Amino acid sequence: MSGIVAAPVLASTVLASTVAAPSALAGGASVVAVGVLLAEFGMLRQALLRDQVRLYAVQSALLSVLCIVVAATRHLPDVYALAALSFALKVVIVPVVLRRMLRGIGAIGGDPRWSDIAGSHALSVASAVLIAIAVAALGFFTVAALGLRSPVLPATALSISVAVILVAFVLMIVRRDVISQAIGFLSLENGVSLTALVVAAGLPLILEIAFLFDLLVVAVVFGLLIRVHHGRADSLSTAELTSLKG
Repeated sequence: MSGIVAAPVLASTVLASTVAAPSALAGGASVVAVGVLLAEFGMLRQALLRDQVRLYAVQSALLSVLCIVVAATRHLPDVYALAALSFALKVVIVPVVLRRMLRGIGAIGGDPRWSDIAGSHALSVASAVLIAIAVAALGFFTVAALGLRSPVLPATALSISVAVILVAFVLMIVRRDVISQAIGFLSLENGVSLTALVVAAGLPLILEIAFLFDLLVVAVVFGLLIRVHHGRADSLSTAELTSLKG
């Protein structure tokens, strides 16, 4: 009788011993990835462009924190330099450039506040958020179904990073103003960076710097496009561009 009672206890003990706690890298990466995804949803809901820029800066700061976590847990000192460069470019330089463009655009319709309001939506905010939730869930569960497993791969953070990329696409599609679309593209790059940090943090530093340089070029190009579009249309909205369809 005692053997029968002891068998379930022994089985539960063995089961508990096989369920290991997540590593510092997996736990930290998952927490940061969730924060990045929440910031992405925040960008989708915001009506003020300056709030979108702030959320992009917060999202980028979270990626810099993840760089530090990866560098500390995987003993990659080069990633500390990547964290510093990423913080300087994505958290400081790009948001400052976007804010200056908003101030340089000037008032629309005689009211300076209108230059800070995002353009019209292709869908209502509630519909856009519901679609983004569905798309994020699709990306998350699709990657999880692939069964990617590795001792150094935070699988949950990888699934969330794909969800971030898909929600960034939704932001670019449903917003009809050039700055929101630019922020959507930049946040999409944050999702790609999150994936790279999770999957291949050991890439040579020169490649990471090259990716950051490409981001700087993209920011400059978007800045020129925003100024040219506003100069010709006297608006940030891209709704009028539909008239160019053949």
